[in-house]
Amino acid sequence: MTDTTAHHAADAFLRASDAPWLLIGHLPGLGDHRWQALVDHLPDPLELLDFDVATLKALGLKPPAREAILAWQHGDTNQPTLARAMAAWQRCEALNIQRLHWADPDYPALLRETHGAPPLLYLAGQRDVLSRPQLAMVGSRKATRAGLEHARQFARALTERGFVVTSGMALGIDGAAHQGALDANGATIGVLGTGIDVPYPAAHRALARAIPERGALLSEYPPGTRARAGHFPRRNRLISGLSQGTLVVEANLKSGSLITARLALEQGREVFAIPGAINNPQARGCHRLIRQGATLVETVDDIEEELASWGPPSTGPSGSSAEASPPPIPEHLGAREQQILRALEFETCSTDALCERTGLTADVLMQSILMLELEGLILTVPGGYQRG
Repeated sequence: MTDTTAHHAADAFLRASDAPWLLIGHLPGLGDHRWQALVDHLPDPLELLDFDVATLKALGLKPPAREAILAWQHGDTNQPTLARAMAAWQRCEALNIQRLHWADPDYPALLRETHGAPPLLYLAGQRDVLSRPQLAMVGSRKATRAGLEHARQFARALTERGFVVTSGMALGIDGAAHQGALDANGATIGVLGTGIDVPYPAAHRALARAIPERGALLSEYPPGTRARAGHFPRRNRLISGLSQGTLVVEANLKSGSLITARLALEQGREVFAIPGAINNPQARGCHRLIRQGATLVETVDDIEEELASWGPPSTGPSGSSAEASPPPIPEHLGAREQQILRALEFETCSTDALCERTGLTADVLMQSILMLELEGLILTVPGGYQRG
């Protein structure tokens, strides 16, 4: 690439409307908790890219992330993190991979409601399916013949009832669920633990080509990202977060599907499980879930009955409900005290959580908390502090 070509490429990237989000998506060490704190306390998360070094340090960003933001402010696309973000943008443009950032109106509303939902998603296929009701289907990679048939049958029936079937593209139950939806000419979403352009496993390459025609492939990882063990548990939180409920078809007691089910419960979603034979080790995970309160499922009617009470998902930019609002913050308070009250809002927070959300050191935080307690604006409760 000549200097002139490189200059034009850098200029095109810096002028792209989603370039700031690509940078945020590549910031090293940002993490789910810190990103959530930024979303909670900045009217526009892109303000992060305008902060000076002192503010970035106070927010707890590590040197590599601070250096990338300063490079952005100076338009230096040679900086390593910024260079990686630009390379991802160029690859997306070349391969027609769509991007959905946090402020995009098409960003999935249910996913936005979950803690630490990624700032940027990569997509191939039909983005409109993301706004339709979804039911996650997960299960064992070493499924029995009966389990595979259950997955196909339920996926077909769910798509006929208007659901989009969402799963993780793995061998076994995942693949059968995707295929069952396609067999019924329904829509399905494959959530990847790799880049969109790196189908995994290789055995599902044909499936990866077929899904975008009626549904979508979705990933939080930039194109070119290879499979790594740590990516798949993170992928599971997206599968459950996108969906109104999660159906576990078959799972042994150590199955990653039980992680997805646990995440669904933490996200306030429904969990369903299909029972199996008592001598089938691939049914024991489902039986445990049922004992713990998951809905036992024999037909799709059992799922629809449980989901009938679901109201429309929140569609606001922050994913929060419009029915409640936090108590007003007194105007006479200092900036630190106002920041602490905003961090608390509706939930109890520990000292560590408040330090992380506000960027304040523990000693400074405790000084402000003492003042707020004296004014009756916060209370000490089991687990930390809450608004008074």
